[in-house]
Amino acid sequence: QVQLVESGGGLVQPGGSLRLSCAASGRTFGSYAMGWFRQALGEERVFVASIGSRGDSPYYAASVKGRFTISRDSAKNTVYLQMNSLKPEDTAVYYCAASRVVVTPTSVGYWGQGTQVTVSS
Repeated sequence: QVQLVESGGGLVQPGGSLRLSCAASGRTFGSYAMGWFRQALGEERVFVASIGSRGDSPYYAASVKGRFTISRDSAKNTVYLQMNSLKPEDTAVYYCAASRVVVTPTSVGYWGQGTQVTVSS
């Protein structure tokens, strides 16, 4: 069993930055690939970024590549999403996800509760 708790969301102006954190419980954090998804109001949840269980193979959606960076700290059981050059279209609830295999919408075994990111002037 893995519990995921996100933090770091909030209101930011266009062009600004935020760093999301996802703290994972349990001693098996290192066994999971981790990812971030987002869901805008009235839309489906979509993939944002993922990282392998050993901190390898970062992968990004085209819409965020070059602006967002995913990383993980195994000592802290935490995965991060650094978001720079934020745009209004990045506004969404951001969800942390854990998967035993490559992160995809259907492979995720555990979800966090979500954290709201709003990009607006």
